[in-house]
Amino acid sequence: MNRRDFLRVGSLAASALSLAAETALAAPQARRNIRKAIMYETISMKGTVLEKFQAVKAAGFAGVEPMSHMGQPEVLEALKATGLAAASVCCSTHWKNPVTDSNPAVREAGRKGLEQALHDAKAYGASSVLFVPAVVNQQVAYDVAYRRSQEEIRQVLPLAQELGVKIAIENVWNHFIMTPLEAARYIDEFQSSAIGWHFDIGNAIAYGWPEQWIRILGKRILKLHVKEYSRAKANKTGPSSGFDVKFLEGDDDWPAVMKALDDIGYNGWGIAEQRGADSAEGLKDLSDRMDKIFAS
Repeated sequence: MNRRDFLRVGSLAASALSLAAETALAAPQARRNIRKAIMYETISMKGTVLEKFQAVKAAGFAGVEPMSHMGQPEVLEALKATGLAAASVCCSTHWKNPVTDSNPAVREAGRKGLEQALHDAKAYGASSVLFVPAVVNQQVAYDVAYRRSQEEIRQVLPLAQELGVKIAIENVWNHFIMTPLEAARYIDEFQSSAIGWHFDIGNAIAYGWPEQWIRILGKRILKLHVKEYSRAKANKTGPSSGFDVKFLEGDDDWPAVMKALDDIGYNGWGIAEQRGADSAEGLKDLSDRMDKIFAS
């Protein structure tokens, strides 16, 4: 090959590389497909289940997270009438009857509560149940709670597998599972596909950075609770006041959170557990702000 041919081939190769780079930049990116829902318990406006569902639908939500132990016929009727999907079901008994309580009768009540939540989820077409697995306090030590919670949940896993509804453990302020590495280990020890994580973005800020939890938990994340938190408010007026802030006005680094969700390939439900759902206008504001978050 003479010098002239060499330069011509080099020029063609450079042009091809440039064209490939431009094509890659112009190629459409995979669309983030996080469906928008809201936790029923946070809807503080007055009305029947149907009226609340109608307001949720009108605000632009695609789904709702009912509580367990509601009247199934009323919930089913409201879902059918509005076209909303049941994104998840939240177990309503895990705080009152924790499965780690020192009293065996309380543990049994908590286990039966989880079983009912799974049946409710099956009836509504939800694929998972949000469950708080333990409460650690002065009476119940951390190691005891760890052991008891796994023992009780293991008894319910066969039902979850039979119904095709997964148990989704949530990170909450219960002095239990406060690091993402332990959260991953806790799930893996069950060696079951019927259990995973219901990751609460706002709750994690008390312990660190949600985007780090997301990458570590990865495919273990079944559902999301979308919640804002302000460290400044918490430092000034107490930890719980940190939640008294609107979406996009706290310390959640939403672009970083969304990037982490993209990295693990999350395309499930994003469920608002956020104050402000006290009116049609409040619901619409939550919905619009969530759209901005998901587009971050």
